[in-house]
Amino acid sequence: MNRIFDEHFLRRSCCLDGTWRFVTDKEGVGEERGYTAALPDNARSIIIPTVIGRDKDLLTYEGVCWFQRRFSTRGGTLRFCFGAVMTEAKVWLDGSYLGEHYGGFCEFSLIAENIEAGEHTLTVRVDNSSDLDSIPHAKVDWYHHGGIIRSVYLEELEGVCVLRCHADYKLNDALTEAEVSFKLKLYSATDARTSLTVTLGDKTVISKSINVEKGVSEIETERVTIEDIALWDIDAPNLYTLSVKTDTDDLTDRIGFRYIEVKNAKIYLNNREIELHGANRHEDHPDWGFAVPAQISRKDVEIFRDMGANAVRGSHYPQSRAFVDLLDENGLMFWSEIPIWGCGFTAEDLARPLVLSRGLEMLREMREVYYNHPSIVIWGIHNEIESASENGLAMTKLYYEEMKKNGGNRLISYASRMPFTDICFEYCDVISINYYYGWYEATMRAWDNFVIKFDARRKELGFGNKPVIMSEFGAAAIYGHHAFEALKWSEEYQAELITHCIEVFHASPMICGMFIWQFCDMLTAKEVGLSRARHYNNKGILNEYRKPKSAYFAVKERYNKWK
Repeated sequence: MNRIFDEHFLRRSCCLDGTWRFVTDKEGVGEERGYTAALPDNARSIIIPTVIGRDKDLLTYEGVCWFQRRFSTRGGTLRFCFGAVMTEAKVWLDGSYLGEHYGGFCEFSLIAENIEAGEHTLTVRVDNSSDLDSIPHAKVDWYHHGGIIRSVYLEELEGVCVLRCHADYKLNDALTEAEVSFKLKLYSATDARTSLTVTLGDKTVISKSINVEKGVSEIETERVTIEDIALWDIDAPNLYTLSVKTDTDDLTDRIGFRYIEVKNAKIYLNNREIELHGANRHEDHPDWGFAVPAQISRKDVEIFRDMGANAVRGSHYPQSRAFVDLLDENGLMFWSEIPIWGCGFTAEDLARPLVLSRGLEMLREMREVYYNHPSIVIWGIHNEIESASENGLAMTKLYYEEMKKNGGNRLISYASRMPFTDICFEYCDVISINYYYGWYEATMRAWDNFVIKFDARRKELGFGNKPVIMSEFGAAAIYGHHAFEALKWSEEYQAELITHCIEVFHASPMICGMFIWQFCDMLTAKEVGLSRARHYNNKGILNEYRKPKSAYFAVKERYNKWK
């Protein structure tokens, strides 16, 4: 589902993308009016996946809308897989409630049993409205579209089915062999016994019979040793096909073996010191919104490689599986985070029970869905919250401990906008800083003193053993706007500022990574309260259609030189 390879060969599945019926419901009265079974006569056609803001008369729509389509099936046990729905989804099958999911950007699935063969109706109520408990908050620095933004699949489940497989491994000191176990999430409509076969590449590593209880269950296999492994690395992104089969079902995924760690205030990948060179990427396009086609994602990866980057930060939410698959294939490291963009939350908001629990569930969901991707080397637990507050400290500690305990071999970080007042640096493996000298305050030359001043604070706090990533910095430029002098909003000023930043950061022993804000211009929300020409955040080193600005070539020259 939503991958660049087939996940199933035995399981029968079909894509439900294409034409659905659609209607808005600003008053939220659709349930009482029977929309769960049939939409009203004024419903129109819409093509899924989509964001509703692409329609001319719905550019600023926020609230409830309904999607519905007919499909045919052989019946039995059906699983409905949604790549992502913005932001809250409730689902009905033939008018009967099936389930719900909160939080956009991550895939989820719902199972229906004992379904008769023939035609049926799937109805989805989608709501992208916001309140004090919303994640993301109503105030974000991007345009928060509503809609079904990634593909929808129907799967027919038979016997014992494999819903998920996590490969947990431990490498030896020489990184030449791995002890691997597999955590499986299984489904069966009845208590059953089945054969289980797990292969890595062309090698069978598990072959046994198991008992499976009715419903959804989880098992962990014994550890097996894989010798002479080919590591996943930025220069050699070796991947292994992981295949799990039962008597009636199968699941295919890919894994890569690699080791990321922090030691001596540096970041090491596969026992080699590495500096992360990248940019922040919103999964957004002026014609598609969040529903970015795989072809656009592939082009973005090609651009990252062309400019010499070795890393991408997914701002500020989990990005499509297809995009992360492409990062796996191309040896680009990835920072994946949940959509807590903290500038909208007050310190008091961070203690709201629903905010805390929703964020925790989003982290767990991101971890479950993206666990096997070797490109993900950083889990991001939040961005720019009130990290100088006690409530911010409590949230950070809770989230850090959750992901550190169960997140696999990844570094844990968060992006702080409060480098000199932040009290949460204990709860991260890498200190990450968002700051904009030369744009919102001071001049670009203030960066020279910043690295000295922050290094002193880092050591004073007792965190001299933690490396630093500059997770956001930059300046806006209007594509095509040039000036003889380096004036703000010109391509020349942006190029000069970013060049100065990355050279200062590269020269600092404290800094082990940099992510330019941002990869490309993107539509933003009017509620942000910042000056945004064209209603866009124009800090991209490419414009929204991926056309390069002068800064792109300046970055390309240096990133390729530092490879």
